[in-house]
Amino acid sequence: MPKLVVKNLRKMFETFEAVRDVSFQVEEKETLCLLGPSGCGKTTILRIIAGLEVPTSGEVFLDGVLVNDLPPQRRQIGLVFQDYAIFPHLSVFENIAYGLRARKMSEAELVKKVHETATLVDVESILDVPSKKLGLSEMQRVALGRSLALDPKLLLLDEPLSNIDAKARERMRTELGKLQREIGIATVYVTHDQLEAMTLADRIAVMRNGVIDQIGTASEIYDKPKTMFVANFIGSPSMNLIECELVYKGKETVLKFGDLALDVTGLTQRIGRREEGRELVLGVRAEDLSLDVQKTNPMAIEAEVQLVESVGAKSIYHLKMGGVTVLAKGYPMPGMDAGSKVWATFNEDKVHLFDKKTEEAIV
Repeated sequence: MPKLVVKNLRKMFETFEAVRDVSFQVEEKETLCLLGPSGCGKTTILRIIAGLEVPTSGEVFLDGVLVNDLPPQRRQIGLVFQDYAIFPHLSVFENIAYGLRARKMSEAELVKKVHETATLVDVESILDVPSKKLGLSEMQRVALGRSLALDPKLLLLDEPLSNIDAKARERMRTELGKLQREIGIATVYVTHDQLEAMTLADRIAVMRNGVIDQIGTASEIYDKPKTMFVANFIGSPSMNLIECELVYKGKETVLKFGDLALDVTGLTQRIGRREEGRELVLGVRAEDLSLDVQKTNPMAIEAEVQLVESVGAKSIYHLKMGGVTVLAKGYPMPGMDAGSKVWATFNEDKVHLFDKKTEEAIV
């Protein structure tokens, strides 16, 4: 039985529909990430699961039990807020013990539980330290410890790394990932950061405008995006999306864009027979475009290098190709400076096609 089941969730704020018919489930020990831009409805869903918001319609089940009418304190859910909500006037010990005291646990049991939890989140050495003196990483661990001390059935994390600088975020992301594996508790993690989602989550639900566009593993979402939004939102740099037109030339299938044509006859079976002239969008990731200073592949297309960005061992090449700007990513090569002419080859196995009107994937 799944630990959490969300069915047909909908939430209205007066005339604004924040969440529209959202359904998903989270298995025992699984981390599901709700990923999307600000305002897409992910935190609203988290608050509904926690019992802090009442859904307009839909159901939330925890361990197979409908919890829509249960108050937050009876749902056995741990919630870590974006700003951690640590009590600065209390010590680390008292922060972790706060919920246990509210449950009127005996002092002996409370002390034992606090020490067990502090060991788990690696703050046992600072139990007597006032919380106002903690660093961000320590605050994160204390916030997690306070939730975990109550033995929650489900852990909810609301953008716990969003207020931290990039270097600290990288370190804390690693720490949080290790901690999640040790805890092994079902978790719903909300973030707008795709790197966090792809690093920490077992599965990712990509959201926009109150709906889920796609749910899958990081590799499924990256390699097989179901919509143009997912293709564009996931990946750095974003996927190249090129408006094109479908044309048949005898036995050949061609995509025309600008004053160029790309032969995709090898994809004919996957594309299927479609109306000629159909407006499509060709998608290809920067790393799936290979470059050369000479035309060694008969399918290569001539392009002009407009800008070269060095990103460590590889470079990102901004190309002008048939009036369209395209990004390619690869190892630096002599003769590929700005202003140079190069030959770009699309990896046919990695090409994506989307319907321009529906924005849904065809290939």
